[in-house]
Amino acid sequence: MTTLWAQHALLPQGWAENVSVELGADGRIARVEAGTAPEGQRVALLLPAMANLHSHAFQRAMAGLSEARGPEPRDTFWTWRQIMYRFLDHLTPDDVEAIAALVQMEMLEAGYATNVEFHYLHHRPDGAFYDNIAEMSERIAAAAARTGIGLTLLPVHYQFGGVDRRPLGPGQRRFGTTPDQFATLLDAAEAALRHLPADAGIGVAPHSLRAVSAEGLSLCEALRPDRPLHMHLAEQIPEIEEIEAARGRRPVEWLLDNYRPDRRWTLIHLTHMSEDETRRLAATGAVAGLCPITESSLGDGIFNGTIWKEAGGRLGFGSDSNIRISLIEELRTLEYSQRLRDTGRAIFAEPGRSTGRVIYEAGLDGGATAAGRDTGAIATGLWADLCAVSLDNPVLYGRKGDEWLDSLVFAGGEGLVRDVWAAGRHVVRDGRHKDHDRITAAYLACIGQLRERM
Repeated sequence: MTTLWAQHALLPQGWAENVSVELGADGRIARVEAGTAPEGQRVALLLPAMANLHSHAFQRAMAGLSEARGPEPRDTFWTWRQIMYRFLDHLTPDDVEAIAALVQMEMLEAGYATNVEFHYLHHRPDGAFYDNIAEMSERIAAAAARTGIGLTLLPVHYQFGGVDRRPLGPGQRRFGTTPDQFATLLDAAEAALRHLPADAGIGVAPHSLRAVSAEGLSLCEALRPDRPLHMHLAEQIPEIEEIEAARGRRPVEWLLDNYRPDRRWTLIHLTHMSEDETRRLAATGAVAGLCPITESSLGDGIFNGTIWKEAGGRLGFGSDSNIRISLIEELRTLEYSQRLRDTGRAIFAEPGRSTGRVIYEAGLDGGATAAGRDTGAIATGLWADLCAVSLDNPVLYGRKGDEWLDSLVFAGGEGLVRDVWAAGRHVVRDGRHKDHDRITAAYLACIGQLRERM
């Protein structure tokens, strides 16, 4: 057993003092007891570590390359997507592994314990399969073996270039699978996880209503019925208009009328929903997968968080394009977006729980569900996904209870996360990943070689 002792800890029942947490050899929490004498490794503030529920790892390497004005009269998500397509044509499997390792390391150092990877970069630049159809999935798994992060791998089914079933365009050829090919890919990707610890898991990701037919979506729903299913939905106005024109319904409305999303489903972005759509979808128990930094970067829009919360909706957080990997900034950006739109303050706060605590605990719950992972709390039997935060700093010193989370979210910056455990693996110590220098060096070498090829 490894024993942690925290001066303060956030437990399912609330804040507790002098908490002893035993980590079993299987990576799960074996015992939690408050009011104990100091023993084992001592930390100041112990929090459950969150799952990052939506990531496209390879996009981390293009951060900063899409901010110049292009030839179009107005830059949008769609002009950014063309830049992304041109960029990914240069990536090799070695590049993808090096980039994914850096992303996972940065997630861990930011306080996440799990990477839920929405993985659609499957094939060679010309669309031909690698000798191993799951080559790229294996590289994501290899990165997780190096970093020690918890991994939920979501291979993506991507059939068409649009809802009219037009063929994939030049920038999309690396994504494409027929339904039969996707089933084969999914099996091979799941096999790649067998080399990882027992907390790694698989899921299924039909890319979007634009890219997958109704038949393809039904196939995805049936392939792993007990595992998470993720899909982009209602991110951009042109996407909504395209689907409404083709199917006679807006995306959320069409999904609710034709399927029965439930707690297994995680729907990414949801930045354009009517009030009725928001309330109906919230009632299903599906998780809203929010990526506020990326949604801001791409000009997606603002999630309807006020009504979603009123309707009892569930949510979690991801870093999507990985342009900036910061858990606290994701939470902060969500709340601030609501304040700017609604001209109010403390939008997510409720009686007895502050804004920071409500958002943090919502992210724990939604992230655990989206990852299909026994996590989200410091409780016996769950994976030991834990984050220790220093209180000996100007941001958190002298605070208590919910003030810790409010100060962390709204005043925090780098360096406050001191230690992180993923399924009991102590991967971040004193603010740095255990293999920080080598992972960073491999990434820098990758970028140098990539720029020579571009």
